Amino acid sequence: MAKNGLGTTYPNPLVGSIVVNDDVILGEGWHYQSGGPHAEVIAINAVKDVSKLKEATIYVSLEPCSHFGKTPPCADLIISKGIKKVVIGCKDPNPKVAGKGVQKLIDAGCEVVVGIEEAACQELNKRFFTFQQKQRPYIFLKWAQTQDGFIAPSNKTKREPVWITNRYSRQHAHKLRATEQAILVGTKTVMDDNPTLTTRDWNGASPLRVVIDRGFKIQKTANIFSDDVRTLILTEKDIENDENVMYERIDFSKEIAGQICDVAYRYKIQSLIVEGGTRMLQTFLDAELWDEALVYTGAQKFENGLAAPKINGEITSTSNIKNDLLTQYKRKPF
Repeated sequence: MAKNGLGTTYPNPLVGSIVVNDDVILGEGWHYQSGGPHAEVIAINAVKDVSKLKEATIYVSLEPCSHFGKTPPCADLIISKGIKKVVIGCKDPNPKVAGKGVQKLIDAGCEVVVGIEEAACQELNKRFFTFQQKQRPYIFLKWAQTQDGFIAPSNKTKREPVWITNRYSRQHAHKLRATEQAILVGTKTVMDDNPTLTTRDWNGASPLRVVIDRGFKIQKTANIFSDDVRTLILTEKDIENDENVMYERIDFSKEIAGQICDVAYRYKIQSLIVEGGTRMLQTFLDAELWDEALVYTGAQKFENGLAAPKINGEITSTSNIKNDLLTQYKRKPF
């Protein structure tokens, strides 16, 4: 149930909850949107016979909050309803919670069990956990390549993408965009392809567009400046923001992947898709600043062109999308 909130809960984590008595589910809920009710609140409010709460167990994928944010503490609600047993998937790494919710429940006399399906619950909130623990977004690398390992031809005659994969693979990539907070490309990608970087092939919100433009080479008529999505430009100068475009200065004489992560953290971006091109992708690969990679291999060959990045990661899955092959990687631990 918690997975239903993927893409809509930022900056909050994904959380699901059920209330059970005598092996019967009395109420269930999942968090949908920041500022809205939390999973535990929805699950408890769904219980029709409140007299059964005192004999019930509440299951929740993440430690109940113990502080006042946009909503009151869920731990207080659980205690006030007389629920005596709480089963928690994993603790919340957010310093505002971080064990305080568990302790509050214990102090109130609740039986608390922590660490049930813990690995699955941590995987569920890999974006939130990475943001809290590493002070950077969870980073997806994504590119399409030909059978012979190129991501672009040698010569282009039009300022638009050269499609390597089929429309189903492109739709799959747009589905990823709909669940993540931001997408990054470099100047060359914008100059060569004039992308929109939106989720036009999938239902869902488009991510914040993050673009490297050191010397302001990109014209204001480029698609990345369309009004439907905000754009963050990383440049070498201090520029005043306008209504739909924000500017952040970074030092191009130094390694930039870490600086991009620092900017993303300040903007509270929990997940970032790095889409290209090869130089940008390889920068993150070489800096070991990535978590997952999605490589779409199309059916065609270029014979020459711009070579795809070199990745050294653990293959977690392969799948066919019509005539294309999607290979997914995770970064190997140090």
